[in-house]
Amino acid sequence: MIGIKYLNEAHLKGFEKYKYNSIDTSILSVHVMHPFWNWLVQFFPRWIAPNLLTFSGFLLTVVNFFLIGYYDYGFTAASTSPNPIPGWVWVLAAINLFVAYTLDGIDGKQARRTGTSGPLGELFDHGLDSYSTLLIPVYVFSLFGRQDLPPLRMHFVMLNAYLNFYLSHAEKYLTGVMFLPWGYDFVMWGVSLTMGITGILGPEIWQMEIFGVKPCLIFEITLYVSGLITSHPIIIYNIYKSYRDRTGKLRPFGEAIRPLIPLLALFVISTVWALFSRNSIVSLEPRMFIILSGTIFSNINCRLIVSQMSDTRADLWNALLHVLAGATLICIVPYSALGLPELGPQHEQYLLYALALLVTVVHIHYGQGIVREMCNHFRIKCFKIPGYGKSSALLSY
Repeated sequence: MIGIKYLNEAHLKGFEKYKYNSIDTSILSVHVMHPFWNWLVQFFPRWIAPNLLTFSGFLLTVVNFFLIGYYDYGFTAASTSPNPIPGWVWVLAAINLFVAYTLDGIDGKQARRTGTSGPLGELFDHGLDSYSTLLIPVYVFSLFGRQDLPPLRMHFVMLNAYLNFYLSHAEKYLTGVMFLPWGYDFVMWGVSLTMGITGILGPEIWQMEIFGVKPCLIFEITLYVSGLITSHPIIIYNIYKSYRDRTGKLRPFGEAIRPLIPLLALFVISTVWALFSRNSIVSLEPRMFIILSGTIFSNINCRLIVSQMSDTRADLWNALLHVLAGATLICIVPYSALGLPELGPQHEQYLLYALALLVTVVHIHYGQGIVREMCNHFRIKCFKIPGYGKSSALLSY
């Protein structure tokens, strides 16, 4: 893997021409958060590189993931008495997430005030956001537990989160404009407040029924409905409008649906494994299964971000899908019908662990490779703003 180059000449030339173009119409973002971020960024020293803020915020979401997972690896805490997750964990997780959200909101503002705007920052920011799409929903699963939200339904909730995030970038691939979704700000506020309330009042409150309905079901339905109402129709309309008014990329139909192929393949293959595993692997190892699917999703999404920013052709396939498909085939074959011993639960777990480790290493290598190649091309230092001697981060938008 050492020495692999991920960016070709077309990518690099596309990045040279790239200009960030976004539209944010969220009431919460425009009228509350941006004024707050504009005020807050003034207190940050100019030697702090924007992507240091981005990366620090991302690390806080990772800390939350491991911290909650330490106390509730198998999503059983909600049905255990007393609940093994201390209240301080939820309070700390709430603070971490809100700080991460804030740092993600001010990195671009820090870039503009330090004159370090560039394509690397947006790629870095949105690439890490794609991985946070895996991390953040999992916090909420520990509030409800596998008894109210079985692992198979967790899988479909994750697919819904991936789809909502991915479609925004597919939209930009076709329109050339990043229409920032309303849901992002409300989700970050909602999850932060929910975890904070949990830390104060205790996780037992999420087991109380509301008019005979468990909060978990309300949460689940809200996620699906919000995408269908506030996200997908707007994305479809924006794409239609870009073709009608000839303001977008005007890609032919085959090219327009091209980004959807690897995502659809991920959804199908992972769901086949979840449904037909001989050992019910998604129930046996729900957290590791989510890590696997989420990491592959992040890699697919990062490659789409590279394509839409460099105005190059989107990938039709992702190599990680080959290993996922191979593992799925191994784990769903009815060996007893072929006169062979069945694949044991432990062996399927080992295969899942190995695959999750493999895709994580590959994805990290891809991410650092893209950063390295862009730094070399634009002649910039990875962790240093020109003119300052203190350690900083990647140039940001």
